[in-house]
Amino acid sequence: MPLSVIQYDRLELAITKGTRLALIRRGTEYLVVPERLRIDAGREVIMARHPTTGHRLELFVDELDAVESMQ
Repeated sequence: MPLSVIQYDRLELAITKGTRLALIRRGTEYLVVPERLRIDAGREVIMARHPTTGHRLELFVDELDAVESMQ
């Protein structure tokens, strides 16, 4: 599902400020700190870290169901 303009704004703000986002994909919620957005083989990829463990995650934007801001 393509992201809306509001969801892209949330993503960009979280990348620049280093804040958390909840990314929902196939019913699973990932709480992450996004670090950058890049293109891989024509697909947008969010490169993020888990806020507690620091593990890196790469999530494809076109596989996301929702993007929610965390306070």
